[in-house]
Amino acid sequence: MSTQPVVPVSRLLDERGLGSFQIILIVWSFFIVLIDGYDIAAIAFAGPHLVQAWGIQPRALTPVLTASLFGILFGSALFGFVGDRYGRKAALVASNLVFGIFTLAAAYAENLDQMFWLRLLAGLGIGGVIPNVVAVNAESAPRQLRATLAIIAVGFVPLGGAIPGLVSALLVPQHGWQIIFLIGGIVPIVIGLAAVIGLPESIKFMALSERHRGRMEKLIAAISPGTTVPADARFVIEDEKQFPGFNPKYLFDQGLAVITPLLWLLFALNLMGYFFLISWTPTLLSAAKLPPTTAALAGVALQVGGTAGALLLCWWLQRHRFLAVAIMFVLAVPAVASIGYAGLASQTALLVATFTAGFMVLGIQSGINVIGALIYPTSLRANGSGWELGLGRIGSIAGPFVGGLLVGMSVEHLYVWSALPFAVGAVVCFAIYRLNEARLARAPELRAAL
Repeated sequence: MSTQPVVPVSRLLDERGLGSFQIILIVWSFFIVLIDGYDIAAIAFAGPHLVQAWGIQPRALTPVLTASLFGILFGSALFGFVGDRYGRKAALVASNLVFGIFTLAAAYAENLDQMFWLRLLAGLGIGGVIPNVVAVNAESAPRQLRATLAIIAVGFVPLGGAIPGLVSALLVPQHGWQIIFLIGGIVPIVIGLAAVIGLPESIKFMALSERHRGRMEKLIAAISPGTTVPADARFVIEDEKQFPGFNPKYLFDQGLAVITPLLWLLFALNLMGYFFLISWTPTLLSAAKLPPTTAALAGVALQVGGTAGALLLCWWLQRHRFLAVAIMFVLAVPAVASIGYAGLASQTALLVATFTAGFMVLGIQSGINVIGALIYPTSLRANGSGWELGLGRIGSIAGPFVGGLLVGMSVEHLYVWSALPFAVGAVVCFAIYRLNEARLARAPELRAAL
């Protein structure tokens, strides 16, 4: 009796190694996450200018600083579902168009109420980027590079977050605060439209459905010339157990009943500290009588340090996963706590402190964005990542709100308190590491998919 031929997709990717297909994906991901990072941070750098232009108190910015984070909370889950149902490419195109349109509209906001709603709606699109960028890169890479390529892809988010700081310092004096949002709106619209034609789809996502057979055959011919796919062959992802459709309970299967909620807590803790830093640092340092240019450069150093942390540590994170992240959480505590004192010393000390804090905190975020997503199989990956980032946004919303409540405290003491989420995060991350190692020891076949 004959059996239907099978094309093992993971083995095919492992055998071919790194090639032009993965490089094209990284290039596309670079531009997508760069503008995503820009739009996440845009309001933080526009904040000091809005205070001056609209004659408001810094504390009044709190709702606006958190508005996009509310949007991201829902957008991460929404576009995670879109990514697993309709494809990573469709989700990324739609995400870019959504946040591009509403960011462009923010350039014409006339008051805080209008800015709040436009940032909220932009956040829906912003939330869809990281889950799908992680998925499309991890699912199209050979096993030994799955985490590395995905970390490189999302590692440019903080670099994008540094660009509005440069725009604030160089262009806002001549063109007004609106230029920050004009750039942040036009660019993602252009990228989204171009991606319709040029962005590749995840090879493993296409392997899940017969309707993608034609595209799969063309892609396999491109990445593995000479490979013949029989007409009746079935594509399989042989190192992962897939789930039919999506049900939230699937996120707790395969030994993840405790790990999944701890991952949500981990995301919330790091995002709480992360968004406090990127949302309030320019405004707090300006309020502490530092020159606006120095405050903007400190925000830039924070974001550039994050890109350096993600890219320089990606091999270490690929090898040690949650243990490496736990160590970074520990190191983040003194790095963040030192920022306020460094600002009292000198501009150089401040820039070194913010760069180091960004290296740790944003490096952590890039790492857990990927490592957390790789816990789940392809059929759940964008959803799993979206839920992590979505529920984690509770922390990102809390960070700026708590910062608003603490405004008035001395800057040096405020930054010491802001290091507390990272201390708790170190404990939670180490617990996840131990639980996951025990899970893999009980089911070693799961390790192959990581």
